[in-house]
Amino acid sequence: MPEIFDTLLLLALPASGKSEVRTFLTAKTPDQFHMGETIQLDDYPYVHVQLVIDEVLEELGEPRIYHYEDDAGGRNGPFLDSFDWSALIELLNEDYHEILTGEAENPKNAAARLFERLDNSAVKVGGVAKIAALSAEIRAKLEEKLEEEARELFDAKIDNASKSREGKTIVIEFARGGPVDVRPMPKHYGYAGSLPYLSEEILSRAAILYVWVTPEESRRKNRERARPGEDKSILFHGTPESVMLQDYGSDDMLDLMEQSDKENTLRIEAHGKTFYVPVARFDNRRDLTTFARKDPADWTKEEIEALDNGIRDTALKLWKVYKDMHS
Repeated sequence: MPEIFDTLLLLALPASGKSEVRTFLTAKTPDQFHMGETIQLDDYPYVHVQLVIDEVLEELGEPRIYHYEDDAGGRNGPFLDSFDWSALIELLNEDYHEILTGEAENPKNAAARLFERLDNSAVKVGGVAKIAALSAEIRAKLEEKLEEEARELFDAKIDNASKSREGKTIVIEFARGGPVDVRPMPKHYGYAGSLPYLSEEILSRAAILYVWVTPEESRRKNRERARPGEDKSILFHGTPESVMLQDYGSDDMLDLMEQSDKENTLRIEAHGKTFYVPVARFDNRRDLTTFARKDPADWTKEEIEALDNGIRDTALKLWKVYKDMHS
């Protein structure tokens, strides 16, 4: 058996450096970090689809169903309903299961099927089916507008599922947080609100690499990374300030690490069981990752060595706990 993580949850606040870490791990020889070649999942493509749905609804004179309008002129404000955070996890569960089975659906009408998945995931976590509640006329117009976006998403899922699992690590990336200075966090917010919705398949196989920056630093880096017209980009999309304050203004990962009764793990109660998921914190408060947004040909030796050393130490610590638990 190769000495690699089966599944790695790459978690952090927005713009903290998690996507840059993922890029770095992919560009480098991954086995030095106990990583195989990566198969990558991210919930942001679904958020992007929700943003487009809201925009099309506005064009049609209909109310938004996913996000408040951002008063400062951004593309979107915070989620209207907190259950949508957990619903995103259900979508990732489905994508992950397809990778394990090697079978991904290929619907004839991609937009209609994607809307069904969005609604079903919301209902699973106690929410409501928002798109099904729209009139047939509006749904048809949404399907027409979103078909190309939806087809791209399903094509990406098919590509992931077609890859051999041998010698590979599945990397699942997402960000969670909550309103500034609110404790306890509202239901469905923070990692406490999302991690228990991960499937048993994921929780039994995963380790967590957490990229640590303060919420203040996250907001600063978010403003710096945003590029106009890059809404679909993992590395360069910007999150409106209202969302950064309401949805990512605080972070509960360190709280969860301290609350666990087993060192270097998170205790997660889910599916009628208790899971202890190995966790390690990569301290990026000194910003070791921003350079990785550049073309790898432009990375300097000093930049590479600083990030390489930090990630290696964190990965080795995480691997030791992971290996002990899965041997």
